[in-house]
Amino acid sequence: MFHGRNTGKKVKAVAIIRHAFEIVHLLTGKNPLAVLSLAVQRGGAREDFTKVGTGGVAKQQAVDVAPIRRVNEAVHNLAKGVRDSVFKKMKTIAEALADELIAASNEDGQKSYTIKKRDELEKVAKTNR
Repeated sequence: MFHGRNTGKKVKAVAIIRHAFEIVHLLTGKNPLAVLSLAVQRGGAREDFTKVGTGGVAKQQAVDVAPIRRVNEAVHNLAKGVRDSVFKKMKTIAEALADELIAASNEDGQKSYTIKKRDELEKVAKTNR
């Protein structure tokens, strides 16, 4: 559960998303829903790791990720990246959301928090195969 000024404000959230979609359309010229879909598609990790205990020793094992978990993880990382990028900064949350969506849909690992997290997770899973 999140605490703070903007929790539980659905109208404000819809206005932020609408404004972010307008910014995405102006910057890219593409359909904002297509950009969102592509960002979620590319933001989810295909491989994850879990702890497996055998003989009293727990070690990490690479596993495939279910499609719904990929979507949940991508949306969570998008939201967290936007929240972290506007904390104590002059940038509005709509601008940050638009930037994150564009960067994630282009798979820009330098600018996108979502893509960075996905790459980190897949790298750890690859070492634990």
